[in-house]
Amino acid sequence: MIAIIGLFIILTLSLTVVRIGAIALELTGLSTDIAAFQAQSAFSGVGFTTSESESIVNHPLRRKIIRTLILLGSAGITSTVATLIVALIGINNQNITLYTSILAAGLAVIYFLARSKVVYKMMKKTITGALKKVLSLNIHDYQELLGIGKGYTISQFTISNKNWATGHSIKELELNKEGTLILSINRNEEGEEKVIIPTGDTVLQKNDRVTIYGRGASCQCLSNRPKGEKGEKAHQKHVELQAAEYTVTSGHGSH
Repeated sequence: MIAIIGLFIILTLSLTVVRIGAIALELTGLSTDIAAFQAQSAFSGVGFTTSESESIVNHPLRRKIIRTLILLGSAGITSTVATLIVALIGINNQNITLYTSILAAGLAVIYFLARSKVVYKMMKKTITGALKKVLSLNIHDYQELLGIGKGYTISQFTISNKNWATGHSIKELELNKEGTLILSINRNEEGEEKVIIPTGDTVLQKNDRVTIYGRGASCQCLSNRPKGEKGEKAHQKHVELQAAEYTVTSGHGSH
């Protein structure tokens, strides 16, 4: 029984460490899903090679967090396996049903707590406060700052030849009137991919991969907006929606 309790404690601590690591990565600007994936990968020692991994390696604070997760993960997994073996060896035939039930129930509770959104929000609030005291860098919850999940989003899409924005400068498109901003452009020139921080005079080209921030509906529409009259009508529609939203949120308008 002691070995089983020890196993539950190790699993709970391991999940807590992964959660702390994921929240720390999230606070450096990574999305919730990517932060959780990278934290789990580092702790388990899987080490997936992805573009997100490159952004972590090139970021001093993220690199420090991942290194800590790798070190703790190597010890945690070894302890878990060893404790599980001891627990299984200590079970005799007479108590196997009881111990198996306790083990299954305990794992189910741990799984439920790990998936619970309520527990996550409570942990995130506590962990965020603690991390801001421990870490020397000023970290932010960028999803909260940018209003992600509150009608605004950051998305990425590749411009096709038939897209409304192709061949036009950002100044001409007047996307700011829709409440949308182009944050960056990934463009392949002479076989080399370059990241462009756009200005008003930047002209969007076919196969440009653009990263945009703005109202969710506008961003989704822009990625599939056709050339011609339909595209212009869609643009005007979202300009009007943005103007109406600004009027409501700013308290302007007739009473």
